[in-house]
Amino acid sequence: MGGFKVTFPNNKKIDVEFNNFKIKTDQSKENGGDETAPEPFDVFISSLGACAGIYAKSFCDVRKLPTSNMHIFVDVLFNEGKKLMDQVNITLHVNQHFPEKYIKPIIKAMNGCAVKNQFHPDIKTSTAVVFLDQ
Repeated sequence: MGGFKVTFPNNKKIDVEFNNFKIKTDQSKENGGDETAPEPFDVFISSLGACAGIYAKSFCDVRKLPTSNMHIFVDVLFNEGKKLMDQVNITLHVNQHFPEKYIKPIIKAMNGCAVKNQFHPDIKTSTAVVFLDQ
């Protein structure tokens, strides 16, 4: 992995460049920013969802399972006293026709997410699959 160049365009905006990519972040107006881009913590949580998502998508692709309407919802609960993550819930929503026999295996696949596996052991995580209402 190459390095990451962090620059400070103006106000509370921070850009991160690596390879041929640029990630733009900003702060909310409440935090003195202009709200032109996600806050860095939101990008962090987004990377968790994207990581779990590629594991789920790859699992389905190998088995030729459709992924239309499939989506992941990531919910973060905080320890209010310390303002730290206490629990992270990753929920994959699948169509009614998703085979029951693949529920546990796709959860196992999603739990292979490298971002999730970097979390401190004190952060509780849960990964689940639920069926979409028709």
